[in-house]
Amino acid sequence: MCGLKAFRFSQTGTAACGCYHRRTKIPVDLAKAPLGSAEFFAECARLAETGKLQLPPKPGTLGMLITEYKKHPAFTDLADHTKSDYQRIFDYLRPITDTALTRFDAPLVVRIRDKAADGGKRRFGNYVKAVLSVLFGWGVERGHVSVNPAKGLKNIRKCKGIPAANRPWMDSERHAVLDEAPAHMLPALALMAFTGLGPGDALRLPKTFYKEGAIATSRSKTGEPVYWPAPAPLRTILKNAPKHDAITLCANSDGKSWTVSGFRASWRKVRLELEAEQRVNSGLTLYGLRHTVAVILRECGYDERTIADALGQKTIEMARLYARGADLTKKMTGVAKKFGREVNRRRTKVSNLSSKVSNLKPSADGRPSKDKSIQDDNGGRTRTRTLDPLIKSQLLYQLSYAP
Repeated sequence: MCGLKAFRFSQTGTAACGCYHRRTKIPVDLAKAPLGSAEFFAECARLAETGKLQLPPKPGTLGMLITEYKKHPAFTDLADHTKSDYQRIFDYLRPITDTALTRFDAPLVVRIRDKAADGGKRRFGNYVKAVLSVLFGWGVERGHVSVNPAKGLKNIRKCKGIPAANRPWMDSERHAVLDEAPAHMLPALALMAFTGLGPGDALRLPKTFYKEGAIATSRSKTGEPVYWPAPAPLRTILKNAPKHDAITLCANSDGKSWTVSGFRASWRKVRLELEAEQRVNSGLTLYGLRHTVAVILRECGYDERTIADALGQKTIEMARLYARGADLTKKMTGVAKKFGREVNRRRTKVSNLSSKVSNLKPSADGRPSKDKSIQDDNGGRTRTRTLDPLIKSQLLYQLSYAP
């Protein structure tokens, strides 16, 4: 139970008619949380905690470092989605914001990471570690800390057998979704399926960014440019899309720009219906379409730099991650055939050149002509050394030995 000294009660006669937190002046809604009830004490505890969080951070603490970082362009220039993700981590770290920066070392960061990962939240735990590394890295450059305790720490490995997040869609699943999606959802789904744009980028794409059958934009997360001449199926879908007055290329059934959460809610209904009909397997995500584009490009034989450019990635490492799981059967079958032909060609060439060595014409005295070859005895063996300019390699020189 929280201490009630932090709260002030106003009374009329013997009845308490009001209650508020002394420092923040935030009132307790006694209509929703009657005085003395469990809801009342829970609300008081929440306001008390809020009051602590609103205190200025102490110098030399994690809270101070977070506050200073959030004022800097290193944070303010991030994409809105990224800032939201970082803030979620900062909210998680609030209970330890008074911890002195000098107490942070690698073992402490590992304990924080592992605690965040409890309950099967491996990715969240790894993300907490990653944000701490960014935060302390920024602090090192500005003299707030001397070392980055999170630098070089490994992520928690995924347990074997756990399905990969955002798995690529199978061709049959992609076809089923595009065939059954409502008309107002189809343009956005097609953008994701045929260009690899993420849900946010596809839904926020302005109409003006689609000109003359091509899409020219940039990723909101990285700022990297993306240019895609629209494939024929995508051009057809966009041409036949319902007309609307929204500034975005895609719009909902009311003709207004989609929100990401609104589109996800509509997508969930479509997905569940197709799962019930067993036309798609479980585990389909909108972001999985981005992985699907990378996998298809990989199976077509494109290199990692090309795939990175298609997805708007700065590094090929991310392209390699997205393309993981590509079926390389067709490509490697072709590679094996070409390799076999080359090995056979080299064997044939060696055989033909070796034949030239054994077919040297002898001179009148029964020895090979001096202008063609030289023979000498070597340990009881006769060595024929050809002077034929076509025979250069050491292998063929050894083949020219005759018993």
